This record gives sequence, C-alpha cells and structure tokens, in this order.
Amino acid sequence: MSAPSDTTRTQDAAGLHDPASAGTGTRASWPASSSRGSEMREDGAGPSASSESREEDTLLRRFADTGDPRLQEELVKRFLPLARSLALRYRGASEQLEDLVQVANLGLVKALHGFDPERGRSFIAYAAPTILGELRRHFRDRVWEVRLPRGLQERTMAVSDAAQELAEEEGRTPTVAQIAARLELTQEEVSEALQADEARRALSLDAPQSRDDRESASLVESVGAPEPGYDAVEAQLAAAEAPLEDRERTVLRMRFEGDLNQYEIGRRLGVSQMQVSRIMRRALRKLLEAVQGKGSAGS
Repeated sequence: MSAPSDTTRTQDAAGLHDPASAGTGTRASWPASSSRGSEMREDGAGPSASSESREEDTLLRRFADTGDPRLQEELVKRFLPLARSLALRYRGASEQLEDLVQVANLGLVKALHGFDPERGRSFIAYAAPTILGELRRHFRDRVWEVRLPRGLQERTMAVSDAAQELAEEEGRTPTVAQIAARLELTQEEVSEALQADEARRALSLDAPQSRDDRESASLVESVGAPEPGYDAVEAQLAAAEAPLEDRERTVLRMRFEGDLNQYEIGRRLGVSQMQVSRIMRRALRKLLEAVQGKGSAGS
C-alpha cells in the first residue's frame, strides 16, 4: 500500500523513520556504525543520505528484476542495522540476542524477496513489519514454555511492545489504561495479556533459590510433598471415637495386632468362624463411618 498514513504508522511502529519520506528531510535512526547513519559533514566529505537512498533504490529495483544473489548479499549488508535494531527490542526476553538477530536477518531476507519497488512503498516501511512478524512468530512457536491460544500470544506480544514504547516516551512504567488506549483494547484484555506474559515463563526446579548465590539449594528442595503421617493421626483419633463394643474391639485386636486368623479367634472366644467374620465386618463398618464419615461408609 502506498498511502502515506500507512507508511507513517508502520515506521512509527518499528521505531524508525524513512529518510525518503516526502518533504520531511527526516534522517533514519540507524546505529552510528552503519552506513545508513553516516551524515554529510560540514566540509562536504562523506556520502549524503539522499545519494545512499537513491543507490539503495537502484539496487532494490535491480534485485527485484534479477534476483541476483550478489545484490541480495549487498542489500543485506546495508540493512543489517535495521534488523539488529528491531531484534534489540526483544533483548530482555529469554532468548539470546544472537539468536534474535539471526531471526531478524531471516526476516530481512524474506522482506527483500517480497518487496515490490513498483508499488511506491519504501523498503524500510515494508521490511520493518516483516521482520517484527518473524520475531513474534519465533517467540510464539519456539520460545513460549507454556502454550497459550494464538490470539492471546499475539496480544501479549503487542502489549509488551506498547509497554516498552510508552516507557521510552514517558520515562516511566505505563499504566494499564495507557497501554489499553494505545492498542485500543479494554483494560481487562491488557491485564489478561500481562498475566499471561508472567505465567508463560517456566522456571526450572533445578535453578538455585537465590539468584545471587549459585551455590544455594535448588528450588526442588523447597517443594512440599503430602505427609501421610497427618492422615494417620487423624484416622487414629477418629477411630478411637468409634462406638465399638468390647467384643468387637477384642476381635479386631486379635486379628490385626495378634495376627490370628478367624478360626483361631473363634476357638479362643468360643464362637464359630462365621460369627467372627460378622463381628469383624460390623466393627470395620463402624470404624469406616468414624474415619470417613457416615456418607462415605457405604462405598
């Protein structure tokens, strides 16, 4: 699209300005080490931005016509600062900066192959969103430890970008309302994205508890586990309150403490083995009702 408003929005979103913008004379905010950032000195020495822009336009048109790998290599070298500057926007993420730069460079090559000079749009305005798209896709597909719905992932990335832009503009951390206004979202949607951004970061249980002391105990050592002793104590206390008859207590004690079978218990008590079985079932039912509650005794 060649509408000036679209180009301006794309450039602003990328944190860059196209030096070829009509009538503005604005210079691109490239790193000082790049050829694009070199200024015409007062003594007239050094290349001018307009001459470099014309030269790049010529190279872009020739590459679009021929696809010459040598032209691609030359153009990649010229626009590498653009790719790196966009990768730096995500330098606080979990990925290494070198990996992000590599993804941005791949996005730059993709932009070179998809750019059409005949449409009248500047290459920077076209390449910036292409490179940012590759960076976001990289995070969405390969970096997120906790898989979130794609729409929420994209909103989280947009909220992160807007928060960084507002922080640079205002010199302080932006509020949820400011981010919502910038992205035309509700505050609830921004809050959800911020929470998702925190929840997606998984921390290894082998990591030390203290970031300052690498020799400190690992997090896994602080993770609690169920303690069966509490349940045993509670069961014993509840069983002590069970309404057992003396004969029922005697049968249970002989069976589980004395390890006698039903035949031996019956011979000692002078009852049949069948009677011992009935006494045990009745006693165990009472214990179950006392420990688990009457509602679950039937199960």
